[in-house]
Amino acid sequence: MKTVLCFGDSNTWGAVPLVSFAEIRRYGPDVRWGSVMRSVLGPEYWVVEEGLSGRTTVWPDPIEGEYRSGKSYLLPCLESHSPIDLVVPLLGTNDLKHKFGLSAWDIAQGAATLIDVIQRSGSGPGNSAPKVLLVCPPPVAKLTLFADMFAGSIEKSREMAVHYAKVATERHADFLDAGQHIVSSEIDGIHFDAAEQQKLGRAAADKVKVMLG
Repeated sequence: MKTVLCFGDSNTWGAVPLVSFAEIRRYGPDVRWGSVMRSVLGPEYWVVEEGLSGRTTVWPDPIEGEYRSGKSYLLPCLESHSPIDLVVPLLGTNDLKHKFGLSAWDIAQGAATLIDVIQRSGSGPGNSAPKVLLVCPPPVAKLTLFADMFAGSIEKSREMAVHYAKVATERHADFLDAGQHIVSSEIDGIHFDAAEQQKLGRAAADKVKVMLG
């Protein structure tokens, strides 16, 4: 059996688009993109869904918690689930928050750092490096509930795919631009509607089949 680790934020956790911070809900396993990918791939694959709301690539959050940094938890996560054949990082949306003041290039460098951790981890079969499928989040849509938190993020989010693709090429990782397959929800501008979760799961499964099949 081949193991695939999906390492992401609230969209990997499966957050339903928000109309109120008082009503945070999670999609069931038949909807979340990681679970959909597992279903498409079949019984020869085990897909681990490692999603945390608010998780960034490498940036500790001074308000929501330093543990939101993906880098801080990645290595322990890799070791606890090893041996891992493939890691699929889908992070960067939370890096767009106004308080971080980051450019699209900065965010891509955070993703690059995660790839470096994965490739140096020895958490693959036989202490090898797991393969990496870097996923760039889709652009942010019109913001409602998150308008102040993500002020100025829409244009930057549209620039991310170019930088992510370059980072993946430089590190010999595979790349998936989620924005070519799905869009962010019109409800809050950040999260994925159920149909988009399923589309992403199928698109990711197609890439995984090529990489590991």
